[in-house]
Amino acid sequence: MDPGTRLPAENRIYIPAPGEESDVELLPAGDVTDGVVRVGGTVRRPHQPQSYAAADYLDWLEDAGFEGSPRFLGRDSAGRDVLTFLPGTCAGAVPEQWAQSEDLLRSVACFLRRLHQTSAGYTPSRHPFPPRPVRQDPGTLVCHLDVTPQNVVVRGGPAAGLIDFDLAGLSTTYKDSYNTAMHWVPLRDPADAWAGWEMADPFRRLRIFADAYGWTPEERRRLPQFGAEAAELSLERMEHNARNLGGGWARMWRDGVGEVISRRRQWLEDNEARLTAALTR
Repeated sequence: MDPGTRLPAENRIYIPAPGEESDVELLPAGDVTDGVVRVGGTVRRPHQPQSYAAADYLDWLEDAGFEGSPRFLGRDSAGRDVLTFLPGTCAGAVPEQWAQSEDLLRSVACFLRRLHQTSAGYTPSRHPFPPRPVRQDPGTLVCHLDVTPQNVVVRGGPAAGLIDFDLAGLSTTYKDSYNTAMHWVPLRDPADAWAGWEMADPFRRLRIFADAYGWTPEERRRLPQFGAEAAELSLERMEHNARNLGGGWARMWRDGVGEVISRRRQWLEDNEARLTAALTR
């Protein structure tokens, strides 16, 4: 789309194509956002306070020629955000065996690196992202910050797209890439391993991700401590959101996500030497 002819995000009203409304599929619910549906070639999502900030970012990615993100089309008659549907496969809440592919892991790291490179230079101004609860991340780069197996679109083997920009905001490439590795390696206490992932080697997989993304020697050495600090911040934010926002945040807190995060922090601290050796040998 020519940026000069694009309406501001808040002025876009989506008009469905004839017959489109009859082709509806309920999509898997996220941890926080329910009621997401595919309608024809679009996805309808509940409108969020950060929706227009995310829309401006998606516009930037479109103008930059990045093809791995949805396009914001406007709001429909029910007030929902309307975005383009990215065809492909996303992992389930318990990622399937195919999501353990090391080639896929490499492609996720490379895809994220390309997203970061494309995002460089973008500064949200018209619709700034709301500040993070508890403490604001340092950094000036808009990042996705939720690159989970459930949010990566896989097509023909490698990562081809990324959905759900609800948590996007200002951060750093290192924080976003660490967060991605945390989900995809995954970095967690073995007691919390997904069913079918018990034999996955986190040390080998972390090295694969680090090499594919291109972490520097300094970033590799500081990862265990950085991860432990990130877990502490995540714990504070999760509790804050559970108490103040309720909904999916409260449900996750009741289901024990705080204990999972605490165990991750302890596992990172206990395995600092092994993690550093895997990344630097």
